[in-house]
Amino acid sequence: MPSSTLLQAVAVTAELCGRTFSEPAARVFVDDLAGYPEPAVLSALRRCRRQVKGVLTVQDVVSRLDDGRPGPQEAWAAIPKSEADSVVWTTEMAEAMHAAQPLLDTGDKVGARMAFLEVYTRLVGAARDAGQPVEWSPSLGHDARGREAALREAVEKGRLPYEQALAIAPALPEPTNLAIGKLAAEAIKRIGSAA
Repeated sequence: MPSSTLLQAVAVTAELCGRTFSEPAARVFVDDLAGYPEPAVLSALRRCRRQVKGVLTVQDVVSRLDDGRPGPQEAWAAIPKSEADSVVWTTEMAEAMHAAQPLLDTGDKVGARMAFLEVYTRLVGAARDAGQPVEWSPSLGHDARGREAALREAVEKGRLPYEQALAIAPALPEPTNLAIGKLAAEAIKRIGSAA
């Protein structure tokens, strides 16, 4: 059941975009967004209030959800530039790269980028419409140091569990943010036991 906060945010956003929802219409609108975490929907509604000109639609909200998938330009920039490079990428990035690779192989970088962006945008839209969570996986290149850097960054950004990355690169150092989190947890435990 949607919270009153979410219903109110939808109603206010719709009104600011030039449309007034009845309560039943607002409930249907919110039901269409039920597969997404409420905090993400509330953030998307804030973006809609700043960006949408005209009638608010469910697609306006869905397209602005921050579900952990990078934007199209960020996704393209993260794509490996050679067989030596490693990347931790989403399912949609991998599929879009599969579509762009033949163009890259012929030297058509502009065409490859355009194909990647088009396919990636379509795949992300379909995944969001279906309420599919983001899935990250490593694609390892030949350069071992590059593997560690890609895995470390993915762990630090919360894209891969440390244990999974460690299984791939056993020498991977523990990331700073996890180490700080463990230290904080130990300090809280000590404080609790001292009280």
